[in-house]
Amino acid sequence: ELLEKVKQGGGENAIQRHTKRNKKLFVRERLRLLLDHEDFLELSPLAGLDLPYGDVPAAGCLTGIGRICGVWCVFIASDATVKGGTIYPIGVKKQLRAQEIAMENRLLSVHLVDSGGAFLPLQSELFPDKLHGGRVFYNEAIMSAMGIPQVAVVCGSCVAGGAYVPTMAEESVIIDKIGTLFLAGPPLVKAATGEDVSPEDLGGARLHSQVSGCSDHFAASEEEAYECIRNVVSTLNWQPVPEEDREPDSPLYSPEELLGLAPLDYSCTLPVKLILSRLVDGSRFQEFKAAYGTTLVTGFGHVEGHLVGIVASNGELAHDAALKGSHFVQLCGQRGIPILFFQNTAPQPAGPASISQAHSNRLKAQASMMAAVACAAVPKITIVIGGCFGSDSYVMCGRSFSPNFLFLWPNARVALVDSRRFPTVPPAGDCPGEELELKQLKAKWMDLPVSSVIFFHCSAGFLCFFCASKPVQFSTLSRLEEESSAFYSSSRLWDDGIIPPQDTRKV
Repeated sequence: ELLEKVKQGGGENAIQRHTKRNKKLFVRERLRLLLDHEDFLELSPLAGLDLPYGDVPAAGCLTGIGRICGVWCVFIASDATVKGGTIYPIGVKKQLRAQEIAMENRLLSVHLVDSGGAFLPLQSELFPDKLHGGRVFYNEAIMSAMGIPQVAVVCGSCVAGGAYVPTMAEESVIIDKIGTLFLAGPPLVKAATGEDVSPEDLGGARLHSQVSGCSDHFAASEEEAYECIRNVVSTLNWQPVPEEDREPDSPLYSPEELLGLAPLDYSCTLPVKLILSRLVDGSRFQEFKAAYGTTLVTGFGHVEGHLVGIVASNGELAHDAALKGSHFVQLCGQRGIPILFFQNTAPQPAGPASISQAHSNRLKAQASMMAAVACAAVPKITIVIGGCFGSDSYVMCGRSFSPNFLFLWPNARVALVDSRRFPTVPPAGDCPGEELELKQLKAKWMDLPVSSVIFFHCSAGFLCFFCASKPVQFSTLSRLEEESSAFYSSSRLWDDGIIPPQDTRKV
């Protein structure tokens, strides 16, 4: 339902204005003309929903990976039906992530520019910092130095800083009557000089094709523009990735069954081999150290014909499991084999003695695995299939460890702690008075601001807290529950999108 809503961009009325009054194609129709006639991978489609400054469907731009003339590329396409093409902070973040993917994977970059410029009320979140709007232009220069081709189509307004996107590209196309390119539009010219000037005279397609030279190609229509850019791609001497001659084997068990296997109850751990048997080619999996550290499953398999190393949560990431993971990740790095991580953080054991022992034994082993994951110079893809909590997220190549891609299943939860198993101080006995005191303590704590609560590990390994200031009304638990959902994460671009479990192989 959310994906269908996002596909409507700024809504039916905005699409009508865009297509009927402004005589432009909708962004998804533009991509249909640009890309080869096959499926493409859309990245972070739910970004921009339910943010403090309102909904910005798909963050106001579509990004993804598809093929043009057989060449894999990253596309960044403005959707002018969303807020009139205005760029919000989440839109900048989404564009930067697309450029990062293009650089990491050395993929051709294609920009479809139709933007109204930055949203000025939020300029402090758009302009001044290192990873704000100017980083887009910096990345373009770096990609050019790396020899990664970049092309652009000016298919609408291209104002202010956005005007540098097509002018810094290797080749650009501008469309007659609808494509304009200038640092300041006619209203600002009127305010500054008193002069009346039309968009076409100030920065139209003919001006930039015949006079300024900012554009390399003139197109009379959108259809002609996308055909032109396809021709440009075909002459870049950028070789398509060779296709596999042999069709990969399908898993013995249907991937459709993954929808029913997605973990919903985080009080227990689903045997991860049930999931792997529905993902790898022919359900063939060469397990590494099968009898050692069994709460982490490691091994080799093929996915759609590609050899990968697999690291999958199968319970608590204890000492032996972390050592095994560290060894396996180093093997993959040495052999140049990409790694797939499947995250599903297990609940912690119940007994104080076992927790204390586990903490003391596994800390160094987990640190070793973290170092191995961070230093492995191979492509890494992370799929969160269940819970993703605390330090296990780092060890299993979470966002802060820069996987090439990170996707979530809809049931995934991402947080420092699991709100459904919120830590409490264990009662010393069965005394009703002690139970009542514990309930009162928890009730008071729920009304504290985060800044007034200090967390620490007690000697038994439990997470405890105390108050450092006067209480205010604040429902911490409900906020934690909301912020740990997959949809909250994806709307803020903490990942590359939510995928249906049954589509994991395709992605």
